[in-house]
Amino acid sequence: MSSAANILLKQFKELTNNPVPGFTVALHDDSNVFEWDVGIIGAPNTVYEGGYFKAVLKFPNDYPFNPPTFKFNNDFFHPNVYSDGRLCISILHPPGDDPTSGETAAERWNPTQSVESILISIVSLLVDPNCSSPANVDAGVMYRKEREAYNSVVRAQVEASKKDIPAGLKIPTRG
Repeated sequence: MSSAANILLKQFKELTNNPVPGFTVALHDDSNVFEWDVGIIGAPNTVYEGGYFKAVLKFPNDYPFNPPTFKFNNDFFHPNVYSDGRLCISILHPPGDDPTSGETAAERWNPTQSVESILISIVSLLVDPNCSSPANVDAGVMYRKEREAYNSVVRAQVEASKKDIPAGLKIPTRG
């Protein structure tokens, strides 16, 4: 087994034995530790409350030296999500400074990141988008200028996502 596979298996076992609130993880295929199914749980007291958003996290063979990719399985209207579901977040950008975007190496991927830190960053980004560098310009503009319209689109997504909640998974809510 490669060192990348060993690292991923260790992180997967840690997350399944000690789940972190806000997401679920499962191997897409038990024979492939490089592709994970992820469920992002909408946080209470946010516009995403009650939702369950499925995604795929794919790891490169040279993980942790290069970042994984993260892609939502269904439509996800958010300033930092491309129309094809790919997530744009600095910590998943390749290591090093990027003069084009202005991101410094400190903001981008580094091998000390873990799957847990990635997923916690994603959960945080959902409720606090980076509108200065949107992947979805329309969502970014709507988030800044027409928040109620934006929230309405997201609430519709939350309702649609409820069909994907796994049996037995309790989704936290305010009440």
